[in-house]
Amino acid sequence: MSPFRTRETRSIVALLTSIFCSSSATALLTTVLGKQVFDLTGSELALGLLGLAEFAPAALLVFVTGTVADRIDRRKVAAAGLGAQAIVIAVLAWYAGTAPTSTLPIFVLVIAYGAAGAFSTPATRAMPADTVAPDRLAWLVARDTAAWQLAAIAGPVVGGFLYVVGVRVPYAFGAVLLVLGAAAITFVQPRERVTRGSKGRGGLHEAAEGVRFVRSQPILLGAISLDLFAVLFGGAVALLPAIAETRLGAGAVGLGVLRAAVGIGAGTVTLFLTVRPLARRVGRTLLVAVAAFGAGTIVLGVTRNFFVAFVALAALSGADSISVFIRGTLVPLVTPFAKRGRVLAVEAVFIGASNELGAFESGVVGQVLGPASAVIIGGVATLAIAVLWWTVFPALRDVDHFPGSVEAAPLPDEAELPERRAP
Repeated sequence: MSPFRTRETRSIVALLTSIFCSSSATALLTTVLGKQVFDLTGSELALGLLGLAEFAPAALLVFVTGTVADRIDRRKVAAAGLGAQAIVIAVLAWYAGTAPTSTLPIFVLVIAYGAAGAFSTPATRAMPADTVAPDRLAWLVARDTAAWQLAAIAGPVVGGFLYVVGVRVPYAFGAVLLVLGAAAITFVQPRERVTRGSKGRGGLHEAAEGVRFVRSQPILLGAISLDLFAVLFGGAVALLPAIAETRLGAGAVGLGVLRAAVGIGAGTVTLFLTVRPLARRVGRTLLVAVAAFGAGTIVLGVTRNFFVAFVALAALSGADSISVFIRGTLVPLVTPFAKRGRVLAVEAVFIGASNELGAFESGVVGQVLGPASAVIIGGVATLAIAVLWWTVFPALRDVDHFPGSVEAAPLPDEAELPERRAP
């Protein structure tokens, strides 16, 4: 084995370890915070506001975080962000043990957690494409997604059981996971580096380059905006604490099992993708997967049976994992190395908007119409979005192969790539 491949293998192991640890902590925190906030308030709207508090910093800092990820060693940016999140969770552990009666400190700390994540997310998401050659990215993204989905299984289940043991315990465990994730990511060695230094106008013009590039690429704009609007309306998972309590009669452990269904469904599909990576009809598969996500959401809203709800969650999350895999491979491949931080910061805002604003939208509708109606309406809207995007974004629909694969044409902006040098 060549020294380069040995270094690449070690980098991949370090990256996947970091992703698993940090994603487990986030999944655990989401489960425990949702349970604690709903226990304190009994309000679906509070669950929606919880998601909004985590999303807002990423939107407000988008022009800063992407530039930081492109100008500073991405490993250092990611490690610093994960370390800051560990500190926030440690403070949450302390507050949770004081028998709190107010959710205001929780929301303030969630905003701080989101601000730290706003820096670590674009840096971390750019690293798979930095670590391997373009023709191996789909291979790595499948394993990246598998690590994330495994975390989505383990995090909620562990969080639910640890919450029963003691309210501080899951938070403390999450902080340890984030410290491990921060340490692991420092061992990743990028395959190539771009010579730093701006050749453009700098300042806000440089920071906004990610937005301009996304707008100029119909495939990017279609893929990222599809996720935004589909999950914005289909954010049923945010209402799981209410659905588990009021419709399914499940407690903290049952809630953890339902959240684990999300990881089980997605993990099963992701494992299949590691064996049989998607290679043809990429665009059409993405749109069909989003439609399937909407159908599963509708079933979840209709049922009162715990088993059916479990299966629906597994099915919709399996469809979502296909979407995650396609976007995770497609977006970095059509983005030049030097712009990845800024483009992925924009994508992170879109993803955050879809997940966190989707949680807020579901919370508002759930407060007015009830959680079941909110979930059903969201599923119908997601189906409509998939049909609309099929027509509005033909460039996305007609993508057959991933750029950079053996069968595909050259990257659309290959001529504009900056000079690179070996590390």
